[in-house]
Amino acid sequence: MSKPAATPKKTAAKAKPAATKKVAASKPAAGKRRTAVLATPSDLKSDATRDLGAALTRLLADVFALYLKTKNFHWHVSGPHFRDYHLLLDEQAGEIFAMTDAIAERVRKIGATTIRSIGHIARLQRILDNDAEYVQPLDMLAELQEDNKNLAAYMREVHGMCDEYNDIATASLIENWIDETERRTWFLFETSRHSDPNTGH
Repeated sequence: MSKPAATPKKTAAKAKPAATKKVAASKPAAGKRRTAVLATPSDLKSDATRDLGAALTRLLADVFALYLKTKNFHWHVSGPHFRDYHLLLDEQAGEIFAMTDAIAERVRKIGATTIRSIGHIARLQRILDNDAEYVQPLDMLAELQEDNKNLAAYMREVHGMCDEYNDIATASLIENWIDETERRTWFLFETSRHSDPNTGH
């Protein structure tokens, strides 16, 4: 009696890997770039941001101009009081430069933008440059004294605007800067006074 033929075993069909779709990386269209929005959130109203930002940026241009002029005179001062004047002007330049970052960052904190270049400073500055080949030391001190006095006046203008918009933080910074500026004016005044021929003082 013949045995029935063995039924062939069914082989499991190998699962074909699912077709993978190639996802093309999205690229921005040529020539188009995304512009970042630089308006930092603030509870100050838009007109306050606009006006204070512009006023502080102009003040920053003046501060940079005064810093460079003070360094110019520091580098080029000469004469019998060279060491005293050289050190005084270097100290004052450092104090002036220390204000620059604080002013610029304050502008950014309230949602505006600020100085971007030397050309930007030149367009806004009220403190005049001095490119003279030689300046008498006492003339240097007198000119910087007047510039610092004017800078304090510009700061008071911005402080008044801060009061108008209730920007207490900017006002408090400016109050310290006015005090520093008045101190520089005082030192320049006293340093440039002519001595009394009778006492030598």
